[in-house]
Amino acid sequence: MPDIDVTEKTIFNLRTDEAFRKLTLEVFRFQYHHNPVYRQFADGLGTNPDTVKAVRDIPFLPIEFFKTHRVICGRFAPEAVFESSGTTGTNTSRHFVKSLALYEKSLLEGIRLFFGAPENFVFLALLPSYLERTGSSLVHMADRLIRLSGHPESGFYLYDYEKLAKTLYSLKKQKKKVILLGVTYALLDLAEQYPLDFPELIVMETGGMKGKRREMVREELHGILQKAF
Repeated sequence: MPDIDVTEKTIFNLRTDEAFRKLTLEVFRFQYHHNPVYRQFADGLGTNPDTVKAVRDIPFLPIEFFKTHRVICGRFAPEAVFESSGTTGTNTSRHFVKSLALYEKSLLEGIRLFFGAPENFVFLALLPSYLERTGSSLVHMADRLIRLSGHPESGFYLYDYEKLAKTLYSLKKQKKKVILLGVTYALLDLAEQYPLDFPELIVMETGGMKGKRREMVREELHGILQKAF
């Protein structure tokens, strides 16, 4: 990445369109010059990085490339390799992470910016499909937030919806701030089996029907969750 001081002040400044445009173009040009796979893709499209002036003109690398190529900048031994769930095919996409510290810094800066300090929340992770395999970046991030939370109620759940519902009810009575992270189909199961009037609850829907339910548009999904909780 470019030598950028990604502090809280910097992130707040990025709320201006011009600041966002400049930083995005800087990252694009860095990727073009240091990421061989991306450069070859951009060249194939006839993209000249010197003439790209708008964010909408930046070519975005299709996800399929992460299944067939090592998409990295430079050479390094990755601290972690995260893989997709592979539910849409036999091949999984892979994300080679050079620095977990930087990866987690990005996660925590985003959480603090949009929600506040992780210590102020109870994090409940309803991620059955992800917990049943290895190499999930989502599980890694949820685990980091759970540990930072420090609340004894924070933790992972598989298919024990009843236990999760009881925990939610208890947290509501205690007036604690709660963020529920969940894979789509599991959130729908919980909403149907154990609806709870908890308007203060923050639900972070992480996507993924995993072939267990019919696909639906976001507006329909969010409407069901809002009505249930």
